[in-house]
Amino acid sequence: MTEKTSRASGEEAVRASTSAAASDAPVILSNEPGSFARSVLAKRHPALVRQVRDAFPYGRQQHEALDALLDEITDGVIEPLATTERDHERWAVSGQGYFGRSWYDAPFLWSESYFYRKLLGAVGYFGTGPWQGVDPFAPFKKAELRGDAVEEELRALDALANAPAVERATALLHASLWGNRADLGFRVVAGESEAGDAADPALVADDSDLLWQLLPVGSGSTVAVVADNAGRELIPDLILIDHLLEHRQAERVGLHVKPYPYYVSDAMTADVVDCLRRLVEAPGEAGRIGGRLWKAMAAGNLEVRTHPFFCAPQPYGEMPEDLRGEFESAGLTILKGDLNYRRLVGDRSWDATASFADLTTYFPGAVAALRTLKSDVIVGLEEETLDALERSGDAWRASGTHALIQVRR
Repeated sequence: MTEKTSRASGEEAVRASTSAAASDAPVILSNEPGSFARSVLAKRHPALVRQVRDAFPYGRQQHEALDALLDEITDGVIEPLATTERDHERWAVSGQGYFGRSWYDAPFLWSESYFYRKLLGAVGYFGTGPWQGVDPFAPFKKAELRGDAVEEELRALDALANAPAVERATALLHASLWGNRADLGFRVVAGESEAGDAADPALVADDSDLLWQLLPVGSGSTVAVVADNAGRELIPDLILIDHLLEHRQAERVGLHVKPYPYYVSDAMTADVVDCLRRLVEAPGEAGRIGGRLWKAMAAGNLEVRTHPFFCAPQPYGEMPEDLRGEFESAGLTILKGDLNYRRLVGDRSWDATASFADLTTYFPGAVAALRTLKSDVIVGLEEETLDALERSGDAWRASGTHALIQVRR
């Protein structure tokens, strides 16, 4: 048996084992009254259609298409893409068995993803007309970048610049973790205990020690960072990347972003550029970080990457071989955000104490999840932690008030 054949057989065995475990955990649908998934389809998606409609001076064609989409998701059934659409076949295959049924009866991960694909189609993003390639979520992203909160967070970097290395690393990791929570941005530094006190109890799992062990100084390895949101989440991600490069904890970083707009604020290459410009134009430490990152991209130490699979409704266990190869060559892959977590462990009703390591065995190489909790899926909790969370009465699974750092070596 060749090495390649042996590796392929091993991967098949891992996938089979993962599938067997998954069979005990039902796929999350949106048809349970009062569930988070149902609220997304019933409230968030219709509201987003209206917001997108008002954000641009779209013409009659786009307005009619958006109205039709709104009718479909509120009172209709799932309709297939037109056969003339370039990705019709791909969605026809992934949606087999769902078309003609209620949106609430399809897997939540698939229905969410398909909604965004249809929204882009309605505004002409993939067409040949004047709205081709115009990001319907750009106004929301740009407004956030221009906001006072970003200005305040960037100013806070000046105080952080002279902090001890360990405290600085912890602060930047937590800033990347919490993303758009301004009160927990770059505040975890010596003498600023209020953010530190707020952050630590809300971490339901914290494997940060193991994460830093996988990023030793001078390792010369490549780190893959799979981004989530643009704006106030992407800026801390970029600043963490600068820290890894500057302190020689990574020789190269591949920043993986979406190939087209997805899930309202997900980051694309254009958003990376906007965030870098925001940093470069800032005074003080933020500007210095921006300058280093700009040079790192020119030198090839920081490379923006993308892949169609990042906008697919499948879990990472079904990633194509070329993407698998990229992650396999990295010393560590850091997956940011809620959607990446759902795709990493599977969007299922897991027992919250199920092993994170066991469910991610299939992943090619060491993997870390940095996630603020904004949906029901969670694994890897200690029994005592879960009991305390359940007794609290808080909506901790989906409120964005809790977070986790989970690592599998």
